[in-house]
Amino acid sequence: MNLQTAKIELVKTILESENKDFIKKVVDFIKAEKSDFWDELSESQKLEINEGIGQLDRGERVSLESVLKKIS
Repeated sequence: MNLQTAKIELVKTILESENKDFIKKVVDFIKAEKSDFWDELSESQKLEINEGIGQLDRGERVSLESVLKKIS
């Protein structure tokens, strides 16, 4: 069975099920399998992103045109 067929069969099984516990387990499993990119970042990357957000919140913005002029 190829991957596409397996996915279709899985969806059929879920759609045909009336078992709430089964559906909850499937949903919980899928949520646990999804990775949040934030969790994969290093602490220094997270700090840099948060600092950038803080700068934006304080109105400390630089236009794209300004950046492009500086680097060209």
